[in-house]
Amino acid sequence: MDSSSEDSKDELIKRIAADIIDISGFPECRSCSRRLYNDLVRRVKLLSPLFEELMDSDQDLGDEEIQGLECLRDTLNSTKDLLRSINDGSKLFQALQIERVVDEFHNVTTRIEEALTHILYDRLDISEEVREQVELVHAQFKRAKGAMDTPDLQLAMDLKIAGKETDSDSAVVRRLSEKLYLKTINDVKRESLAIHDLVISSGGAPEQSLEMMSFLLKKIKDYVVGRASNSNSMEGDEKGVIKHRSPIIPDDFRCPISLELMKDPVIVSTGQTYERSCIQKWLDAGHKTCPKTQQTLLHTALTPNYVLKSLISLWCESNGVELPKNSNNQGSCAKKSGGRGLDCDRGAIDVLIHKLADNSNPEQQRAAAGELRLLAKRNADNRVCIADAGAIPLLVELLASPDSRTQEHSVTALLNLSINDANKGAIVNSGAISDIVDVLKKGSMEARENAAATLFSLSVVDENKVAIGAAGAIPALIELLCEGTPRGKKDAATAIFNLSIYQGNKVRAVRAGIVVPLMGLLKDAGSGMVDEALAILAILANHQEGKSAISQAEPIGVLVEVIRTGSPRNRENAAAILWSLLCMGDESCLVEARDVGAEEALKELCENGTDRAKRKAVSILELILRVVD
Repeated sequence: MDSSSEDSKDELIKRIAADIIDISGFPECRSCSRRLYNDLVRRVKLLSPLFEELMDSDQDLGDEEIQGLECLRDTLNSTKDLLRSINDGSKLFQALQIERVVDEFHNVTTRIEEALTHILYDRLDISEEVREQVELVHAQFKRAKGAMDTPDLQLAMDLKIAGKETDSDSAVVRRLSEKLYLKTINDVKRESLAIHDLVISSGGAPEQSLEMMSFLLKKIKDYVVGRASNSNSMEGDEKGVIKHRSPIIPDDFRCPISLELMKDPVIVSTGQTYERSCIQKWLDAGHKTCPKTQQTLLHTALTPNYVLKSLISLWCESNGVELPKNSNNQGSCAKKSGGRGLDCDRGAIDVLIHKLADNSNPEQQRAAAGELRLLAKRNADNRVCIADAGAIPLLVELLASPDSRTQEHSVTALLNLSINDANKGAIVNSGAISDIVDVLKKGSMEARENAAATLFSLSVVDENKVAIGAAGAIPALIELLCEGTPRGKKDAATAIFNLSIYQGNKVRAVRAGIVVPLMGLLKDAGSGMVDEALAILAILANHQEGKSAISQAEPIGVLVEVIRTGSPRNRENAAAILWSLLCMGDESCLVEARDVGAEEALKELCENGTDRAKRKAVSILELILRVVD
């Protein structure tokens, strides 16, 4: 090797060593890609001893090693760009584009692994200890190259919920704030600047997601600011209120019975609002009518009017009127939540729980279950209070009620309660899974749909996937997938998808006959279920029994058509399924794929598909070309 080549080799090794030092010094990741980021930094850092020894070595390197070093140098530059974009970029954009981010990490991981393959370190003049370490790191990159990252289903569900609802559950926004590391006002400011920079650098809204990012950021900002305001105002609340002349109280803020400012407004079944203590006295006196309208009350449950209570509080603050005091019941909720005052009415909830437990009055039980269903839907604090009050075991008992409406109310109340992570465990520990499955099998259509949604919510916890599958949920979900309303079919598909992440449930789904209805939905473009069908089939195709069942359903033509005309995500899933099938070695499948025009569709996918779709397309084309040859 001449001196110029030697200088070139030394300079290349020094640059790679410097790149590794740069990557090792990257700050701790604070985004939803944290694990991928940290794993990549850790693996690259472990390559440092190799290049430290190579800088001290006079050994000549062959052309293949030089080529591998040059590839590694280019890839490390791409790695730094990726890590920098994760650190400095919008966390919301990364979460919304998580599949693209995962593909980028997979891409650099694959390139580093391929570069290491060209560096024949067993021939290099390095110590045995360093050689063993490099072999270990290479093996880690090889495993990471072949592994599929498991999606964060809770994060995806929270983004979907928060992106659709104007008034999102505070627990959902809290989880987003924590998982995206947008916990302080400064975090929110940095995120706002990152979104601004992203828009400028992309010349407009990136993939039309600016509106969604802004919508989600506003919710998180309101949550963060509200939390900061609450903590800062505790001292100020104890200093008293400035006295003013008594302003005129708006009529809507007065109780129709006492004509006084309402402190605890509640709604009766006719829709009228009263001060709780006043209407409770009216009811305790044996009256069954609404005092204002004289209509007969359908039930005597009292629902807190949180909107009006908030408006009254704002009016009091603006006019220097002493704010309504919290009730003793609410104080008891604060004790149970570690001192944090909960925005719920424990007194009303306790009354409903008492009625729920009264087996001698089925109508009262039905009404109480309905009220708890609505309260559990309304906000996160209600979900905590209702569970603390002991509602969950009673609602589970009512799942077996012969009254279909009571059953619907009970399973839907459990669905709403299950949004709270702690309640998931309480529901499962109450023995609810088998009863929810029974509702899924035998209940009304509404009850079955909400039972499916409840099972999905509970299955976010991995160990529950096993229990739900073992309880016989999958055949019932497949039945709902076939005969449910459009919403019911989507609820069933979502639950099946989540359950099938567990290997044992894939077998259950295949043996229960899932493939045939999925193929039917896939072939029916008007079903609105193509996305869901492909996602489930892609999971099942990773299992041997799943592959066999799919291959018997004549899938080749429809999969090629999806690759040709589908959305980017659907094309990717279709290519993944096709690749799994063709790898079984059935030459007739390869011939069929070629005959229905797979080559042309796959070549186009190689140019315009997602990174994962491109990789699958290349592999499939190689298999087809072998048959042609």
